[in-house]
Amino acid sequence: MTNEAKKKVAAIITEYRRWSHADVIIGKILEGYNQDGGAGPDLRVVSMYVDQVPANDMSRDLAKKHGFKIYRTIPEALTLGDNQLAVDGVLCIGEHGNYPANARGQVLYPRRRFFEEVTKTFARCKKSVPVFNDKHLAATWADAKWMYDKSRDLFFPFMAGSSLPVTWRRPPLKLPKNCLLTDTVQVGYGPLEAYGFHALEALQCLAERRKGGETGVKAVQCLQGEAMWQALDQGRWSRSLLEAALALVPAHAAGDYRAPTAKATNAAVYLLEYSDGLKAAVAMLNGWLHEGDGGAFCFAGQLKGQAKPVATHFYLQQPDPFGHFAYLVKAIDRMMQTGHAAYPVERTLLTTGILDAIMTSRAERHRRVETPHLAIRYQPLDWPFAMDPVPKARKR
Repeated sequence: MTNEAKKKVAAIITEYRRWSHADVIIGKILEGYNQDGGAGPDLRVVSMYVDQVPANDMSRDLAKKHGFKIYRTIPEALTLGDNQLAVDGVLCIGEHGNYPANARGQVLYPRRRFFEEVTKTFARCKKSVPVFNDKHLAATWADAKWMYDKSRDLFFPFMAGSSLPVTWRRPPLKLPKNCLLTDTVQVGYGPLEAYGFHALEALQCLAERRKGGETGVKAVQCLQGEAMWQALDQGRWSRSLLEAALALVPAHAAGDYRAPTAKATNAAVYLLEYSDGLKAAVAMLNGWLHEGDGGAFCFAGQLKGQAKPVATHFYLQQPDPFGHFAYLVKAIDRMMQTGHAAYPVERTLLTTGILDAIMTSRAERHRRVETPHLAIRYQPLDWPFAMDPVPKARKR
């Protein structure tokens, strides 16, 4: 496809520096999936809005190299400085940059502000185009629900979320639709909000495939310290599934996982109670678990009638070219080309709401938080995860 025939997209981003989400997502549109000048999506960046410009900013040099313009406002980026919508799609990358956190430890990236400026422009121009929102919709449920509702009011395709649901799985686990999944454990690491979201998305892309599809979550609780392991001993989450997930973790400290995680202030277990009775736990085992080869996001689940659990490692290529983000860009490209989301935005609406409630539980003495507002129903779609060989590492 010629460059002129490609769909024109506007990139609305917090900051553009090496290895930022803007770099590993927008960079794959500008310079190919492996960011080496090779094949890429049928998309063309024609405009950009950059909220913050650090000393190591890349956006200005890339604008000169690739011939797009950086605009002072979001509406100008969508209209190319004119009065009418002039792009075929919008990518909002509200991740990284210097932004404050609230009292619950949630970083207040301007995702709702970006989205609100985009949708105001849609309304003024009386035209809408597909939108992708990187990671969770917003820090708070109120903002996330507003964004979701606005996308429905203006009737445009909307996608969001993590790269984990589309990355490699080792082994390549795909649960059949309407499977009898009864219990799950997802293992993760890193910052409890920023990486906890990735763990929740990995869990949810498999949990949603159970019988009847997704029905929502009725309550959550964040546990830390010795309470994490007391709950395990009490059977509130599954020891056998934890062990099955940990068997796939590429690297960890020597010895038992209980003592170091009980002492770590950034270790936690998120207990989820689904509306249909499914049990789930997300174990963020900082202090014991190391990132290792491919990250350390591992899932285990119990299917009714099967003796052994199913399990997989969501494999992340790190560092360059961060091949898992190529599969996220392929899903975005599909939406921009067809006008249909590759997978339901309701998944990320749910994980956003779960994460907000988890951060509330943690901030309020680890209380159980009921979540009747998360009675979110949807059916999964069969968008594929990565199966090709992992691209060779490269230096930029």
